Amino acid sequence: MKLLLLGVSGASGVVYAVRLAEELTARGVRVDAVYTPNADRVARHELGAGVEELLRRSGAVAVYSSEQIDAPYASSSRTPDAMVVAPCSLRTLAAIAHGLADNLLTRAAINTLRMGRRLVLVLRETPIGVVEARNILLAAEAGAVILPACPAFYHKPRSVGDLVDYVVGKILDVLGVEHNLYRRWG
Repeated sequence: MKLLLLGVSGASGVVYAVRLAEELTARGVRVDAVYTPNADRVARHELGAGVEELLRRSGAVAVYSSEQIDAPYASSSRTPDAMVVAPCSLRTLAAIAHGLADNLLTRAAINTLRMGRRLVLVLRETPIGVVEARNILLAAEAGAVILPACPAFYHKPRSVGDLVDYVVGKILDVLGVEHNLYRRWG
């Protein structure tokens, strides 16, 4: 994989996007990113800085606001090798599941599916109701990988960072990227 588009929507857990960008860029993968206004609000609350600044510090090359509908990823002619939306809010899930390309993030995700590329949605909300479960099913049927941000404990995490690394490791697993972010079962 040469190019990953990282979508950051307005759910709690922007740290997953930051850590994923760090890990991928350390492995020579170009990371471009698109974020929503709510992602910026969450980043400022949770991490004390704007999401664009955090992503650039983590190695993202090009960073776009979801309102920049004239950005390259608005067209299926500029589809990344893969796309991850981390965290993926239930609003973003619903838009992708129903084909509502109403901003750059959802448009790029829909284009990624349309072009048969890997799309990973890192859901961070709980609980999941019937409507959300239906949207998860629709997105999965369209080809998205649904990866809830559910850390495990069998690897005996000692910090929040260990829990974040577990989820990021699972994302890397789905992308086929080797890592040693957590000790595997067995």
